Amino acid sequence: MTAWHTKPMLAFDLESTGVDVERDRIVTACTALLKPTPTPPWDIDVKSRLIDPGVDIPAGATAVHGITTEFAQQHGEKPVTALDAIAGELALALTAGVPVVGMNLAYDLTLLDRELRRHSLLTVDERLGRPIAPVLDIYVLDKAVDPYRRGSRRLTDLCATYRVRIDGAHDSTFDALASARVLYRIGQRIHMPADQLRALYADRRNPDEVVEAFRGLRGLGPMDLHRRQVLWRAEQQESLADYLRGLGKDPSDVDRHWPMRPWYGSPVAQAETADRLNAVEQQLIERPRA
Repeated sequence: MTAWHTKPMLAFDLESTGVDVERDRIVTACTALLKPTPTPPWDIDVKSRLIDPGVDIPAGATAVHGITTEFAQQHGEKPVTALDAIAGELALALTAGVPVVGMNLAYDLTLLDRELRRHSLLTVDERLGRPIAPVLDIYVLDKAVDPYRRGSRRLTDLCATYRVRIDGAHDSTFDALASARVLYRIGQRIHMPADQLRALYADRRNPDEVVEAFRGLRGLGPMDLHRRQVLWRAEQQESLADYLRGLGKDPSDVDRHWPMRPWYGSPVAQAETADRLNAVEQQLIERPRA
């Protein structure tokens, strides 16, 4: 069986007007279809977009990604055209069984979903006729295989940990490609001989635990990993909520859904959507491997 990390993947990343997935807007987007090879260069088809979000871009957001309101208005695509194309590219890949990959994708996929709804466009799951899957999220995967590593887990940190390059942070194209490189390294380590893998973690207090966590994922395909990430994300977020409670802080904003937050269009829709998604997630978790 060919290891999943050597097969095509669609890297995805967004930059936006802020961090609120319900209200903020997409400013730049990248979808990159990659066909990894043992040695570079990979076969890569990159589609990068600048979008006029239709609202002012706050100075804080501009400080992160460098895009001003004026620049987006002068050079950006109209949201309807760009969003429809992005959703179509994701749906096309997922229909073909190509996983969507990236960093903390619950943010990107939820923000895209809300933008599509805002502009009366079909969402990605509506185009698929099913929930979005398979998705491979390096943020969730890394925390699952190496939960006790100290320090930050930003994309730049993961690139350093997995020894891959990032050409520039907070650029949707650079971030998408860097996420794919990290995922490829995670896949390599999953399929690496135990002695070689143990050598990479020889300085850890618990190298064998990390080795076993990686090797426990051998033989799993993208959909198997997707199902596990649903569980891992919920556990990781519950751990975060416990941590916040310990600090006397309100954990109500900690969302456990993955790979996308439910759409709460109304009180009735909120209850119906939550029940439907919980049932679908449970089916994905319980479905036996082929």
